[in-house]
Amino acid sequence: METYLFVVLAVLAIASALGMILSKSTVTSALMLVINLVTLSGVYLLLQAQFLALIQILVYAGAIMVLFLFVIMLLNVDKEETLFEKFRMKYLLAFLLGTVILAQILYTIGGAADLLPEISPDMLFAGTVEAIGDVLYTEFLFAFEMTAILLTAAVVGAIMLAQFKVKDRGETE
Repeated sequence: METYLFVVLAVLAIASALGMILSKSTVTSALMLVINLVTLSGVYLLLQAQFLALIQILVYAGAIMVLFLFVIMLLNVDKEETLFEKFRMKYLLAFLLGTVILAQILYTIGGAADLLPEISPDMLFAGTVEAIGDVLYTEFLFAFEMTAILLTAAVVGAIMLAQFKVKDRGETE
């Protein structure tokens, strides 16, 4: 069962990557990239790396793709009307809903036919959020805190640059 699921995810990942490259529309390319990132998350789940799969969805398919789409929409300001005429949200929603329902049906059939693999007692703790949190907050606490400080400084710097206003040369304070 895992082999078949891997083949389906691999074919979907390759198809979405080709669709992303060959598409002439930037929005379609960005949405194909989202599909590619979600299939990669599925491969992480097959490898029993739940934390990586969750982070893949939240960070890459969620936050970064929102930024990509924001920039794309910002650059295509004059083409905004034709953009929404070509892309219908109901088609994307129907595809995602159909994919979720198909995955639930396949999982139910696999569970009823005892095709789902048994989880090893050794693997119950590996790759979980709890295991990664234990290591992150004990062995790598200093690196974690330094990363948090650097990211906070970057956000403050970006806000300061965004609020910076250039005064005219003729103005005096």
